[in-house]
Amino acid sequence: MQDIMEIHRATTTAGRAGAYYVRIQAMARKHQIPLNVEFDEHDTPDTKYIVAVDDFLPIATCRLYPEDDDRMMLGRVVVLPEYRHQGIGTLVVREAEAWAKELGFTKAVVESRDNKIPFYESMGYVANLDRKIEGETFTCFRMEKNL
Repeated sequence: MQDIMEIHRATTTAGRAGAYYVRIQAMARKHQIPLNVEFDEHDTPDTKYIVAVDDFLPIATCRLYPEDDDRMMLGRVVVLPEYRHQGIGTLVVREAEAWAKELGFTKAVVESRDNKIPFYESMGYVANLDRKIEGETFTCFRMEKNL
């Protein structure tokens, strides 16, 4: 992991731009996802974002929005390819969980691609393999964790 990396709660336009940059570079571009699919009805002015920054470059992000009064949905967890497998995704998710807990939520929810289930299980999430979600781009499974 980079010594100069920082994790931010993106509360400014610049922070949001960083989150969007990572998503465009690592998801829209790599998987040919149209922007109107990558950025959906959950990307609103009230949506919260975590952004990891290496020096000045945004390198990872996570989106948070309430699912209900108890559950915070964590989604669009993305790390730029050249920064993967260094623990940055875990740090971003942990910061998102901490923020959700501070806001009064008792559960964190993710909709994980099947190949990412072990990543979330390593952080205490439990998969509901009966909750298969067929999206436009990926097949995902719902996972939850008590905060």
